[in-house]
Amino acid sequence: MAFSDNLPISESVGVFIGITGFDWLSEGQAEPLKAAMTAIAAGALIAIARHWLKKRHEE
Repeated sequence: MAFSDNLPISESVGVFIGITGFDWLSEGQAEPLKAAMTAIAAGALIAIARHWLKKRHEE
């Protein structure tokens, strides 16, 4: 299985759209930079968790 198979792209896009939508609805304007940074951080955490759980399961 390739590394790219474990990348949480759809989850990161979902976080980005959710944060952008929430900002737009609550404040009347979206902050795409803040949403993108949060989505990247969430994607990194998901990727790390998947890697850790896979290693733990193999042992």
